[in-house]
Amino acid sequence: MAEAEGAESRRDSATDWATEAGGDSAPRGPLAGLKILELGHYIAGPFCTRILADLGAEVIKLEPPGGDPFRGWGSALDGNSVWWSIHGRNKLCAEVDLKHAQGKEAVRRLAARADVLVENFRPGYLERLGLGPEALRALNPRLVVARISGYGQDGPYRDKPAFGAIGEAMGGIRHLTGHPPGMSDLPPPRAGISIADDLAGLYAAIGLLAACWRRDVADPSRGGGVGAVIDVSLVESVFSLMEGMLPEYGLFGKVRQPAGAAIPTAAPTNTYPTKDGGWIVIAGNSDPIYRRLMALIGRPELAADPRLATNAGRCAHVGEIDAAIAAWTKGLDAKEADRLLEEAEVPACRLYSIRDCAEDPHFRSRRAVQEVEDPLLGRVLHPGPALRVDSHEPDAVVGWTGPAVGAHNGLVLERLAGLDAEAAASARGEERAG
Repeated sequence: MAEAEGAESRRDSATDWATEAGGDSAPRGPLAGLKILELGHYIAGPFCTRILADLGAEVIKLEPPGGDPFRGWGSALDGNSVWWSIHGRNKLCAEVDLKHAQGKEAVRRLAARADVLVENFRPGYLERLGLGPEALRALNPRLVVARISGYGQDGPYRDKPAFGAIGEAMGGIRHLTGHPPGMSDLPPPRAGISIADDLAGLYAAIGLLAACWRRDVADPSRGGGVGAVIDVSLVESVFSLMEGMLPEYGLFGKVRQPAGAAIPTAAPTNTYPTKDGGWIVIAGNSDPIYRRLMALIGRPELAADPRLATNAGRCAHVGEIDAAIAAWTKGLDAKEADRLLEEAEVPACRLYSIRDCAEDPHFRSRRAVQEVEDPLLGRVLHPGPALRVDSHEPDAVVGWTGPAVGAHNGLVLERLAGLDAEAAASARGEERAG
């Protein structure tokens, strides 16, 4: 194959990747025409490309023979992963053996036509295969390569293995999600989701879009610019959320400690028990809201107390206030407490389970919860977009659900990569005929 097919031919085929698979159902969002090649597995890289695909980007996901190991995670129906339905949606999925010569050739050919490559292997892996950014950008100087790893592409820890849990531990969030000192000897719990992977995926999406803007718009040559390499780590993605804790430590030696469900700098803001065994979050920490809250719970003397007139005073006496609020919530079911607080215009919400989210009329009205048809699962619920772009309707986000293993082998390897049938079979790791 020639080194690169040129900008003209790449633009001409900009919609081939999605329309060939999805036809009229292919997403047509603000990123339509942006061609992305995804290498890697599990969560961070695929989460990044899922967000971009939801916005209309055209994503080819290259999986190892037999499919991404993530297909075996979570609940399944007839052997098909439920989670995969979301994880792989709007992507063209093909099997490629990266250790095989033809598999590498398929990557080179697709990268030569792509705008972006997203990968989340350990640092150095693609270089050992001859598929590092330098080699691929020699074929396509416009290529943006977004790299996600545990510790980043350099530094003394770059070669250490890591998953999202390690990013949470080293990034500082697990220390904060622990129990307040002296309250429990249990280990600090995780957030319940793969938050480090998701954060890294978000940062990679932001970074690659910034690189595409610089390449295509900000560069004086207007489209003649070159790509870039984006380096995102799980650890630093979590660490970026630590608010003002770093300067607090640097200036005062202060180390923020776990605070449980409360916010040490705002009161009253906490999670309170209800009569039916539930919990409700109440945020009554502005002066007028605090007064309305005290009136609602029948404690006007606490609203009139000069010690509690300001947030600073309430923080100093938060135990007294929290006890009064909890005494009130314990006498009500969570939904009733929620209703009364809403009527009093006090910010509050009972703790939602996924059932509550799925059934809530606001989620449904906003299309944050959608019913879609999955050929592998039947009718299934999907999350809608977390952001809205004018003229890009939420209902148009899901062009197709996560496809079966190898669903687009022929399209990707033969039509788009230009391999003949025998070479395509070899690229998938299959034995050559004859």
